[in-house]
Amino acid sequence: MAGNDLAAAPGASRRKGASPVLAVLALLLIVLFAGLGTWQVFRLQWKLDLIARVDARVHAVPAAPPPAAGWAGINAADDEYRRLELNGTYLYDLTTPVQALTEQGSGYWLITPMCATDGTIILVNRGFIPADLGARTRYAPLAADGNPCAGVAARHEPAVRVVGLLRISERGGSFARDNDPANNRWYSRDVAAIAATRKLGATGKSVAPYFVDAEAAQNPSDSPDRPTGGLTVVSFHNSHLVYALTWHALALMVVFGWWRVTRGPRAGAQDPDDDE
Repeated sequence: MAGNDLAAAPGASRRKGASPVLAVLALLLIVLFAGLGTWQVFRLQWKLDLIARVDARVHAVPAAPPPAAGWAGINAADDEYRRLELNGTYLYDLTTPVQALTEQGSGYWLITPMCATDGTIILVNRGFIPADLGARTRYAPLAADGNPCAGVAARHEPAVRVVGLLRISERGGSFARDNDPANNRWYSRDVAAIAATRKLGATGKSVAPYFVDAEAAQNPSDSPDRPTGGLTVVSFHNSHLVYALTWHALALMVVFGWWRVTRGPRAGAQDPDDDE
């Protein structure tokens, strides 16, 4: 009888104990999952703060465009969606149609240079026109001959006032396609590429490194095509709360699993060997 008790003792010890390797692994997983969940909480606070700041910019009183001296410091975090008021003259013949997909369907943004009253050139997204208007053929790929703003006064072009949102230049292309300036096929609002293709800065004229999305009802009655403005989508993907809950839930699952492993057999549970 005594011999049987001694033989059973090691097995009981194994049931109640746990491998040191398993303990270290469980601890690492708990720390990892809890850390990732906490990081997502901080990311959530950052995203909410960003949304609040952008919302304040979108609804702010329009301000003058940033001066050329401050262009190098313009960035998405601090400047995108700032509400601006522009005053100047459009160069309609140098408009660039950029393929777009909006709530109104597929079509084109009309990106038109403006000779601003401060002597700079700012690209303005005047708005959207549907694809059936044939914007790519209506707006030929013209380039400026010399200073594009030099003849504005002589032509008695009307000055316009435009309120819109500052947007950061888009690089590359969209729709999984690259811009093709030679064939007047544009898929992204790449300010540098458009300015170079239209030779807007060929004579040293300063071209702003951003563009402006015009708000609704900002096109003069005599503007070509009267595109629809005010279609800027201001939204931010925010799933940080879901991620935080998921990571913390995984940490709790590991804690629960570890507790089940280490608590040993339940009180009163019968060992199958006892029947022998």
